[in-house]
Amino acid sequence: MDHRRDNLPQPLKHDSDHVTGRRWGGVIWAIMFPSLLTAVYFILLAESPSGWQQAVFVVGKVVQFAFPLIWVAWVLSEPLKARTNSRQYWTPSVTFGLTVLLVMLGLAHWWLIPFGSLESTAGMVHQKIENLGINSIWRYAAVGVFYVACHSFLEEYYWRWFVFGQLCRLIKIPPAIVISSLGFMAHHVILLAVYFGWNNPLTYLLSFCVAFGGAVWAWLFLQSRSLLGVWMSHALVDAGIFILGYQLAM
Repeated sequence: MDHRRDNLPQPLKHDSDHVTGRRWGGVIWAIMFPSLLTAVYFILLAESPSGWQQAVFVVGKVVQFAFPLIWVAWVLSEPLKARTNSRQYWTPSVTFGLTVLLVMLGLAHWWLIPFGSLESTAGMVHQKIENLGINSIWRYAAVGVFYVACHSFLEEYYWRWFVFGQLCRLIKIPPAIVISSLGFMAHHVILLAVYFGWNNPLTYLLSFCVAFGGAVWAWLFLQSRSLLGVWMSHALVDAGIFILGYQLAM
């Protein structure tokens, strides 16, 4: 018997309709809020003073990442824990993240930049980081370190531990992977459209890549029952994004 399989999350048949409703409510809110927040500070506040943009960004992120803890502990009255039973998936996690990093930088330097596909994007990236008060290389480096070391973990805790984990208690695992990955992709569509344009095929190609990455991380989290491996993988991808952003806009 595969005892590890017994530890995988399954739909909870003993949940009352009331608890199931609360569980669905938390998942739906968690999927929708990042897209709403991204639309507000990337589109609605695009012409607003940088102070407004920074304030909305910080408050929005605090609300986003506090929500799962509050919902699980106070609304669902469940313990806050993330079990782990294996380190064997750390290697594929890191390998995946490193592969994405190298492919990303390779495509940018050997295809997108030489053919001028990122010229307008570079200007928009520069303007956005100026609006957020990131006006020096040291501030850019500090923000980059925060995103790589901390924000990547917060996103994995949010999308894999909470959204995917809750979905696994409501529906079967394959659709839980699909739904959580599409939710993870949704706010990236808005972000990419701001930089590349709504009519640019790159917006949707890269969005699909985000969803694919989310699916891989969900599967790795499911197998290892740990955030550590997917955190390291996500951190590598974010590092690649900040390296590329520096080369484009700083």
